[in-house]
Amino acid sequence: MIIYGVALLAICTLAGIVLGDMLGVLLGVKSNVGGVGIAMLLLIFARLYMQRHGGMTKDCELGVGFWGAMYIPVVVAMAAQQNVVTALHGGPVAVLAAIGSVVLCGCTIAFISRTHKGEPLPDEPVDIAPSAAGGR
Repeated sequence: MIIYGVALLAICTLAGIVLGDMLGVLLGVKSNVGGVGIAMLLLIFARLYMQRHGGMTKDCELGVGFWGAMYIPVVVAMAAQQNVVTALHGGPVAVLAAIGSVVLCGCTIAFISRTHKGEPLPDEPVDIAPSAAGGR
């Protein structure tokens, strides 16, 4: 079951690295800018698209779910290998990217929490009968 998610993960990772390199060139930084994060978003969007359009078998869904969960430790390991000093010497881009991502995530969470119409909680049953201890 696990092998089914490898192809999708590989495609998303390669696309994220290429897009991150292109973003780095556009920003004038000699580094990959957000490639791993882009790859993670691509994996999420690809999985949602395949689920909605019936492109996933149960085995494929389990495999992609496994690799989606494993991807976070991979992201941490890859981020630990990046040269932070080089990124900071590239100018204020790293600081602006950090501030921008925090603001964007905060706004997204606020938007989702305000617009989410979740399942209403079931009403608790009301005990109408008088209690045995004090009904005199």
